[in-house]
Amino acid sequence: MTLLAKPDRIFDRDVEWAELARFAADERPGATLGVVSGRRRQGKTLLLYELARASGGFYFGATEATSVDSLRRLGEVLGAYAGSPGPVQLPDWSAAIDALLTLGRDRPVTVVIDEFPYLVRAARELPSIIQHALTPGRPERAESRTRLLLCGSALSFMGGLLAGSAPLRGRAGLELPVQPLDYRAAAAFWGFDDPLLAVKVFAIVGGTPAYRREYVQDDAPTGPDDFDAWVVRAVLNPARPLFREARYLLAEDPDLRDAALYHSVLAAVAEGNASRGGIAGYIGRKATDLQHPLTVLEDAGLLLREPDPLRSGRSNYRITEPLITFYQAVMRPAWTALEQRRGADVWRRSQRRYASAVLGPRFEEIVRQWAVRFADLGAFGGIVAEACAATVTDPSTRTSHELDLVALGEPPLGDGPRPLLAIGEVKWGRRLGQADLERLRRVRELLLRRPGFDATGTRLLLASAEGFTDDLARAASARQDVILVDRDRLYAG
Repeated sequence: MTLLAKPDRIFDRDVEWAELARFAADERPGATLGVVSGRRRQGKTLLLYELARASGGFYFGATEATSVDSLRRLGEVLGAYAGSPGPVQLPDWSAAIDALLTLGRDRPVTVVIDEFPYLVRAARELPSIIQHALTPGRPERAESRTRLLLCGSALSFMGGLLAGSAPLRGRAGLELPVQPLDYRAAAAFWGFDDPLLAVKVFAIVGGTPAYRREYVQDDAPTGPDDFDAWVVRAVLNPARPLFREARYLLAEDPDLRDAALYHSVLAAVAEGNASRGGIAGYIGRKATDLQHPLTVLEDAGLLLREPDPLRSGRSNYRITEPLITFYQAVMRPAWTALEQRRGADVWRRSQRRYASAVLGPRFEEIVRQWAVRFADLGAFGGIVAEACAATVTDPSTRTSHELDLVALGEPPLGDGPRPLLAIGEVKWGRRLGQADLERLRRVRELLLRRPGFDATGTRLLLASAEGFTDDLARAASARQDVILVDRDRLYAG
C-alpha cells in the first residue's frame, strides 16, 4: 500500500495524516466509515480537504441549513465532481448516501462530509441511514470502496456518535481525534526559539493553529521584549478576532445552553478551585447541582477531570483550553475597560493575576506533559504512563501536602503496587532551593508507608522557570534520585 505524501502546507500532524492516508488507500472491497473530531480551529478541515484533493476524492462542507437545502447543495457538488451537466437529484438522504457509495465502485474514493453535526441537526435520521447503508452484505456497500469520513467540531455530539447504543456504533474503522499542538510543536509553529517566550504565549493561546495566523493577522511577538505589546495589540484588542474567541467557544457548542452558569464554573476553575466542592462554593451552588454542567463541559472538551491517584474518590478539574483560562482570569473581570480600548492599562494591572492564575498552572501542565512525552528514558527510571497533580495527607499531623506532579508507571499485571516514579514541585516565578528538596523528601517518606504504591524508587523532581539555587544544584549533581528541570530542558531535543 502506497500512502499519500503529506502536503507541505500542513504543519506537524504526521500521525493524523498517516492514519487518514492509510484509511483512504485501503484497497479492500466494501465501503468503510471513519470519524474525525476535534475542537474548532485545530486544522481538521485543512487535513481532510488536502486528503480529498491528494487522493482525487470528494469533499463536502456542510452548513447550517434545512435538510432540503443541504441535499440540493450536496447534489450540486456531486454533479460538479462527477462532471455531470447539472446537479445530481437527491430526493432524500438514503439516496444521497447511496450516491456517495457509488463513487467508490471502481476504486477507493475518499468521501469527506465536514461539519456533519449541521446535517444531523436538520435530519436526525441521518446516522441511522448511514448505519443501514453500511450494513454488511448489502450490495451497495459490498460493491463500493468509498472511504466515508464524517467530521465535526461539536465534541459532545461527535463523542456520542459511536458510543453506547448509537446507530453507528461498531460501524467505524477509524476514530481520529485532532488535538491541539503540544507545547513543543506550538513553539516551532510560532517560530520561537526562546523557551521563556514560548511558555508565555502558549499559556494564552495554547496549541491551536488558527490562533497563529488568521486570528492575529499573522502577528507574533518578535522577541521577549515584544511580548507585552503583542498581548495588548493582538489579544486584548477588540478589533482582533481573538478578543471574543473564548466567548464563541462556549456559544458554538449546542449543548452549552446556560452560558452564565458555564462561564461561572470555568471562572471558578480559573481561580484555582479545582474540586467540585470548591467550584460549588465559588458560584454559590450545592455540589450536587454541578453534576450536569461539569459533565457537559467535559463532553465539550473544555474541562478535564483528573482523579487524584493518592486520594480515592477525589478529582481535580482543569480547563483544557488556555485561551479560556486567560479570558476568565484576565479579560472577563475587565471586559468593559477592554471594550473601551484600555487594554494597556488592564494588562499592566493584570501581571500578578496572569502569573498566578494563567502562567503558573499552565507551566505545571507543560512539565507534566514533558514527563509523559518528552523526558529521556532514564530520567524517571521507567516509562511514565501518567502524570498529574495530587495531594498527600499526613494522618499523624492532619496536614495535607500539595504535589504539582506525581509520575506513575504502568499498572502492574497482577495485584502488586503501582510504581510511583516521581513526585515534584513546579514553580514558574521562583527559584527552587534546598528547602524545596527537603519538603519533597519528607513527603516521599509518607508515601513509603502508603499501600497501593511502590515508592522505593521514587525520584524527586524540581522544575522552575527561574532556575535553582547553587546549593540545590550541587545536591542534585551528587544524587541520582533528584531531577532538575529548567525551561531549556523542557524544549531540548
